Amino acid sequence: MTADQIKNMIAAGLVCEHIELEGDGRHWFATIVSPEFDGKRAIQRHQRVYATLGAKMQNDEVHALSMKTFTPAEWAALPK
Repeated sequence: MTADQIKNMIAAGLVCEHIELEGDGRHWFATIVSPEFDGKRAIQRHQRVYATLGAKMQNDEVHALSMKTFTPAEWAALPK
């Protein structure tokens, strides 16, 4: 899968204000900002992202996805 395909799948299943994705075709690192993360712990946020990729994670099309997840407020508070 390409970075654009993965980004599109995440954006189609999750309201996102920002998505960055880097990787080598099998191992990916994402930074995702979504208001849907409000009130959720890190594991719940990650599960929500994994759900957008569904079978792609299970059948190894996306072998590994590391991520940092932020609410819009958390993202805005980061030093730029």
